[in-house]
Amino acid sequence: MTVLDFDGVNNVRDVGGMPAEGGRIRSGILLRSGQLSGATNAGVDAVRERVAHIVDLRDGEEVAAEPTEIDGPDTTHLPLFLGSVRSFFETDTSLEDLYLHLLEESGERLVAAIRIIAAGEPTLVHCTVGKDRTGVTVALALAAVGADRDAIIEDYALTESQLPPERSQRIAAYLRSQHPEAVHAVALATQSPAPVMRALLDGVDARWGSAAGYLRANGMSDAELDALHASLVEPVADQG
Repeated sequence: MTVLDFDGVNNVRDVGGMPAEGGRIRSGILLRSGQLSGATNAGVDAVRERVAHIVDLRDGEEVAAEPTEIDGPDTTHLPLFLGSVRSFFETDTSLEDLYLHLLEESGERLVAAIRIIAAGEPTLVHCTVGKDRTGVTVALALAAVGADRDAIIEDYALTESQLPPERSQRIAAYLRSQHPEAVHAVALATQSPAPVMRALLDGVDARWGSAAGYLRANGMSDAELDALHASLVEPVADQG
């Protein structure tokens, strides 16, 4: 994976380069980030140069508060949360339960996002900070084509270090003031612990057989899975 500099955008990277069944993840095809609304002119130019399709996983309230208007790439809005983001803080939802909620309630939209990746055009997937909705979507896509599990988890865990520290501190202080009894609020907003993603992928395997099995169960065909593999995985020449 490669951390990228899109000026004004946090947590940008290309997941290409990690080992996968049959080769490695192709660079330049699957990018991930936080929201694009803060992109400077240079950041917008960087998006246009690298990206053909943007998948925005935010809900309508988030999009209205921080709209993104970048001419050039196609943009698809696929809000993954059924309900507002705020509700998860009010109910003190854990990361583990949040991700289970995504798997159980948003399967068709997860598949719709991954179908766009399978089309083979350079695609940028983002939500607000690029941690949870983006993390689950990207992890499922990568796991479905046999990317190395430790590399998938490492990519997910990297987000926490890519978020501006002052932002995380400010949000943590705010959440503690608004939800003083909450146990999970700070982790929900600012953390991406590797064990959480490992547990998610292990849980997908236990319940659906594999990430590909999960996608099939939510409407993705074998032909579409083959297209996803062709889009994301490039063969590596035998060096022996």
